[in-house]
Amino acid sequence: MANYDYIVIGSGIAGLYASLLARERGSLLVLTKGAITECNTRHAQGGIAAAVGENDSPELHLKDTLVAGAGLCDVDAATVLVQEGPARVADLIRFGVPFDTLYGSIALAKEAAHSNARILHAGGDATGEYIETTLSRCLIASRSPIREHCLVTKILVDDGKVAGVRILDCQNGTVTEFFCRFLILATGGAGQLFKFTTNPVVATGDGVALAYDAGAEIADMEFFQFHPTALHLPGVPVFLISEAMRGEGALLRNNEGYRFMPDYTPQAELAPRDIVTRSIVTEMRKTGSDHVNLDITHLSPSHIVTRFPHIYRYCLEQGLDITRQPIPVSPAAHYMMGGVKTNTWGETSIYGLFAVGEVACTGVHGANRLASNSLLETIVFARRAIERTEEKAARDDASTRTGLAVSHYQLKERSLPNVLPPLNLENVQNLMWDKVGIVRNGSQLEEAANVLVGWQNSVTEPVDRASYEIRHMLIVGRLMAEAALLREESRGAHYRTDYPGSDLSWLRRIIFSKYLKE
Repeated sequence: MANYDYIVIGSGIAGLYASLLARERGSLLVLTKGAITECNTRHAQGGIAAAVGENDSPELHLKDTLVAGAGLCDVDAATVLVQEGPARVADLIRFGVPFDTLYGSIALAKEAAHSNARILHAGGDATGEYIETTLSRCLIASRSPIREHCLVTKILVDDGKVAGVRILDCQNGTVTEFFCRFLILATGGAGQLFKFTTNPVVATGDGVALAYDAGAEIADMEFFQFHPTALHLPGVPVFLISEAMRGEGALLRNNEGYRFMPDYTPQAELAPRDIVTRSIVTEMRKTGSDHVNLDITHLSPSHIVTRFPHIYRYCLEQGLDITRQPIPVSPAAHYMMGGVKTNTWGETSIYGLFAVGEVACTGVHGANRLASNSLLETIVFARRAIERTEEKAARDDASTRTGLAVSHYQLKERSLPNVLPPLNLENVQNLMWDKVGIVRNGSQLEEAANVLVGWQNSVTEPVDRASYEIRHMLIVGRLMAEAALLREESRGAHYRTDYPGSDLSWLRRIIFSKYLKE
């Protein structure tokens, strides 16, 4: 029987960083359903936010985070994030992450909704790739056991405590169980639920579905962030155009060349992502177009190529010279702000089960993530999770301590639709994009929830990676749709046309669990 002190699921920055710390404290097994380099982290172009500049402070960073979160941030968790962030960035530098410098100092950029230039980047627009490559190289060099192409199909729980995992080897079909004292979920997000996404194919919400099935609490699932600017070219895969480009001065124009963002908000292109995204959607409908244009041609070509080398090269390969031509863009699903509910030490409601990175809901992001806080969140709370496993003190309660009300729910029974579309990946993605996407309303959310239940009832027992992923996506999609139905207001990334205003009575968090506590 294979038994470990730590099992880490996932190989993005959260999983890699947690693994490097865990291996110093006990036996370790790392599991990833793809290759160790296949994750959301490497797609993070913008950078990592931290108050390391001379005119910056954790207090200012906290203020910006809370404003972006639209009243639903866990203040305790956000305070931990901004206070411990600079030290964690220093850790990355010690591991060898080559952040960009200017005149011998770390170069800092500004992004939307930040009051200061506090975004560190590496390789211009390749920050995630540089961090992921550096940490994966360190982990491989440590000779820690890593099992690639292994999908976790069940979290094993014994008497309220995590016991281990059941896995499917996606290459040979064998099923194995591994046991552990501590299980660290670092499985990333769920962007593949939507028709258009910046996420890689592995982002199917596995961790949330597994934790929900095991009985863990799931929070804030109505809040999914859509990135306003993804490359929109016929026949070309969705490709993220970094928000840092707007931070450098890029302007959004409609197909007639008109700069429209000042019509929607005084912050114009530097408004929070949810506002920019909805403004773009409105402008596209107004002009009858499927995209708008991001124009950075007024900056010097040398600056564009140096600051955004990956974006420049990729667009050039598609026949688009961004130093001379505006970039056609439209919104795409980007980041899951909800997830497995944790406290400020990464603990879930199941003893021994921790969640870090995008799969976790620390409460830091509230209703809308501040740009570049996500990479910082992964390393801050990954370290705290591993530190927590060493403490002999009584375990903290996993509830938050912000003064926000918490409403607990179970998924209810639903009537099945008369006609059920065939269950396949394309139909799931179309349903979620059309009914649970950027702009929502109650009737469409009801329709989506009913179809998702019908599909859940129709699925057979999964046998391979694809069928397990579909099962996980149905669970996560259902949690999103039901949470969005319950929140009868608009706040942050959650916008309902039938409840277009914010309501003070909804300054509370929606928590789902399979088994309600008495």
